[in-house]
Amino acid sequence: MPHQQAEACFERGFFMTGIIQILIQLVSGAVGGNAAGKAAPKLSLGNIGNTIAGLLGGLGGSQILGALGVGAATAANGGTDIGSIIASILGGGVGGGLLTAIVGAIKNAVAKK
Repeated sequence: MPHQQAEACFERGFFMTGIIQILIQLVSGAVGGNAAGKAAPKLSLGNIGNTIAGLLGGLGGSQILGALGVGAATAANGGTDIGSIIASILGGGVGGGLLTAIVGAIKNAVAKK
């Protein structure tokens, strides 16, 4: 029975919608992380560090927005409309920037000790 349900979801496009949303969140998170590193050089983790923190923060930020119900209703119903895409971009970018800044601040605080 679970196999049939998974197959039905895949046929309806739920699987691809989820992947598209995650890719949008990851890319916007990486952009947000690098933007935060450029905007606040003292908090920068370097290009690779900013990108990694941005990727993780982008995914986390969008998931938090989704848990709060922002832009998640249409994605949960299998739609990839403009509202869910914008929510993923904003959540990913802000989440990526915030996590990069937080990790950079922690790195600086540990380095001062």
